[in-house]
Amino acid sequence: MLVVQDEIKSSRVLDSMSELPIYFHVQPGAALPSIGHLAPFRVVVIIEGEVSVKWRADVSEWLVSSGCLYMMAWGRDCTLWDDSVDSANIDQFAFENIPEDRFVVTTWHDHDPLDDVFYFCKHLAIHAVVELPQVILLHIAPNGNADSMVRAYVRA
Repeated sequence: MLVVQDEIKSSRVLDSMSELPIYFHVQPGAALPSIGHLAPFRVVVIIEGEVSVKWRADVSEWLVSSGCLYMMAWGRDCTLWDDSVDSANIDQFAFENIPEDRFVVTTWHDHDPLDDVFYFCKHLAIHAVVELPQVILLHIAPNGNADSMVRAYVRA
């Protein structure tokens, strides 16, 4: 059973299917929900809104500290998100060696259709040492679109 978090405040249940992601819609600059209970996880960050450098860094630190071990960025300035999550992972260990089971793999997909990124997440995004059964779709946009995003992920 999948609980879809839309605009963080309300939730509803979708029909059960295997490997359904959990969808979070967050408006740019908004407060971030607690997601540590979902760790370890893979996340597709779908950026459709303009964000500040500071908020991008805050989100990156939040993802890493919440248990993200594989982050795929798509959309506006997605290459900056890749670098920001890498920096948050390095900062987490004070520039020391990162243990393999805490290393966050990051990718950016600036020229790929979103459906291809969903396919990549479902079928190819494998961590070297940690199994990551949980998938989060983090949609950063003025307006959410849970049904469309989850359905596209299921089709991938």
